[in-house]
Amino acid sequence: MNQAALAARRAFAPNWAARGALIALAIYSVYAMGQLDITWDRLATGFGEAGRFLARMWPPNFERWGLLVEGMLESIQIAILASALGILLSLPLGLMAARNLSPAILSAPTRAFIALCRSLHYVIVAILFVKAIGFGALAGVAALTIASMGFIAKLFAEAIEEISMKQVEAIRATGAGLGAVLLYGVLPQVASRFTGFCLYQLDSNLRNSTLVGIVGAGGIGGTLFAAFKRFDYDFVAAILISIIALIFLAEVISGRIRAAMR
Repeated sequence: MNQAALAARRAFAPNWAARGALIALAIYSVYAMGQLDITWDRLATGFGEAGRFLARMWPPNFERWGLLVEGMLESIQIAILASALGILLSLPLGLMAARNLSPAILSAPTRAFIALCRSLHYVIVAILFVKAIGFGALAGVAALTIASMGFIAKLFAEAIEEISMKQVEAIRATGAGLGAVLLYGVLPQVASRFTGFCLYQLDSNLRNSTLVGIVGAGGIGGTLFAAFKRFDYDFVAAILISIIALIFLAEVISGRIRAAMR
């Protein structure tokens, strides 16, 4: 057998380890469905109930538009405040967590703090703040600020660690201080990526602000939860349509901003 035939056989040789892993995954999925009582009968019943539920949501009821607008504005305010505070606090955290700029004695505990901010889901954090400071938008702003810090600071630190140190060392060689090094050596290399991170976090907080309200942290989520409890499904549909429209609008605006910065 010539070398070309041997190479072809090796190129298309079966990967028995991968096949075994897929078979094991399939077997475990069937086992897990049985443990969780996921059956075709339950799915069929659920689809039927879902059809009746969707029928009760149509047509959407926008008669209480004042209540809807009030909740949407509060969600937007929560998202903007949380994003601004989270980004502002993430700047020093990202710089301190970058291992190419900070010593290990500073970067290690900073990274641990960032990991702590990311370890709990923002809804759980919102519940904790609701219990600590009471119902309202303040709890939502605090919870989403913590979530923003955990996300932005981590990505910002990783972006700084990927920069070219030659530019930083050149500015240091001129005798420039720390502020000048960061302003002229670090920031120009990460500005576009950092802007993208910030826009994504704002977009994410707009979605998340509608969810924290369900646990009492302000915003349209509280209005949505109250409508569900009243079985006011046509108003629920109006709220959901408004939330989807808000997210689409935010996506269009952020896309225009990214395009303008290229």
